[in-house]
Amino acid sequence: MSLRFVFAFAMLLLLAACAPVSQVPDSSSKTPVSATPKPTNHGRYQQQHDGAPPVRLDPATIVDAIPRHEPIRASGNASPYVVNGKEYTLLADHRRYKERGIASWYGTKFDGHATSNGETYSLYDMSAAHRTLPIPVYVKVTNLRNGRTAVVRVNDRGPFHSDRIMDLSYAAAVKLGFSDQGTAPVEIEIIDTDNSHVVSGTEATRYYLQVGAFKQLASATELQRNLSAGLAYPVLIASSSGKRGNDLHRVRVGPFVDYSSAQAAKKVLKQRWSGEPHLVVETNDS
Repeated sequence: MSLRFVFAFAMLLLLAACAPVSQVPDSSSKTPVSATPKPTNHGRYQQQHDGAPPVRLDPATIVDAIPRHEPIRASGNASPYVVNGKEYTLLADHRRYKERGIASWYGTKFDGHATSNGETYSLYDMSAAHRTLPIPVYVKVTNLRNGRTAVVRVNDRGPFHSDRIMDLSYAAAVKLGFSDQGTAPVEIEIIDTDNSHVVSGTEATRYYLQVGAFKQLASATELQRNLSAGLAYPVLIASSSGKRGNDLHRVRVGPFVDYSSAQAAKKVLKQRWSGEPHLVVETNDS
């Protein structure tokens, strides 16, 4: 072996000894890829905070619930019941119920979820929640700030806040003029569905799904044409003249013979249309 070869081999060993050693990173010291906090709302509602829908409703297009006699069933009427450790008992006699207090409204967070009696909450329906009234009943609500009134159907429980007496749907809050404020002082009065002025199940009742209201007939006609192309249901335009000659053209799907048929059609309509229809009930006297 030559001296030159021995010297070259020794230099290679020296260079290898001086090379840096690769470090395997410690998994316990890794920095997280994302520091975004996980959502804290792990319950049935995927939306953490409640709110209004992106499209604002016109109060002039919102129709009151039509009082009708409905049987009080077991669903939603457990008494007593307990929420957050507090016990509530339904009113033994609600026929003369009248109360004043603070009302609030609930919207997009609860939209599409089940109410206490198993129906589906829609923020566009004229409905309400109450702690101790039987379900369903109809009440007249008056905003004590501005005198506006609305008729709603109680089909849910709440609000479970000691300072409030009723939760209203978003549509009802718009009609009463307090959707921007969140709460309002109100008077609630039960509507007697046993008298002769209330719709009975045997009268000619028509159910519609209202999908829009326009000042221009051309706009209403365009929506009617677009919906008719993809629906098996009739699409009508109901026009009316307002004050100072302000015409309003309402686009409606229907009529339907009963509430269940209208709700079934509503599901079909929502699959084909991006808007939110709301229920309109008419009788021969409407």
